[in-house]
Amino acid sequence: MTKKKVEMFWDIGSTNAYFALHLIKPILKRTNSDLILHPYNLGFAFRSRNYVLMEEPAIKIENRKADLARWAKKFNLKFKFPSQFPIKTSRTLRGALAMREFKLEIPFIEAIFCEYWENNNATIQNYEGMAPIVKRLGVNPKKFEKLCESDKIRQSLIDSTNDGIERGVFGVPSIFVGSEMFWGKDRMEFVEDELIKN
Repeated sequence: MTKKKVEMFWDIGSTNAYFALHLIKPILKRTNSDLILHPYNLGFAFRSRNYVLMEEPAIKIENRKADLARWAKKFNLKFKFPSQFPIKTSRTLRGALAMREFKLEIPFIEAIFCEYWENNNATIQNYEGMAPIVKRLGVNPKKFEKLCESDKIRQSLIDSTNDGIERGVFGVPSIFVGSEMFWGKDRMEFVEDELIKN
């Protein structure tokens, strides 16, 4: 039986992408689907649209943090809002593409999300901070860094981000089932409905 495919555009700097990566797992299992992850440079996309993340009203930001705590409690996740936010994410995004070369993309992504959104470890925005994760997964950190900085991986991130923009991605997580796009962590029921329908 051919597996169905779910595509997700993500960025390590997105709280909602953290939750989506957890919440999509049981849906993938129930619908016999594979997850394809696409890094999306959210900072670049925001700058191109003149959107500044932390310039929202303070009361809205505080409400959002309270809401995230509710989601963590409801789904028994170890989410904690980090002390350093936002962070520069391009190196970690390139890191995921580099680890794809070793067929370790998803374990790497899960590890960096855990470090940042559960363990308050903002060092993962740098190669030194990613090195312990990379080493634990069996890859030489120096080889990893060199690959991340290669023209090939840099261009791959640009292409992945531009592909998302062309497909209508304005934020992450953006989840695709075929041509249908679902934005946010709270659209999982619709994602599953679409998978069942197709």
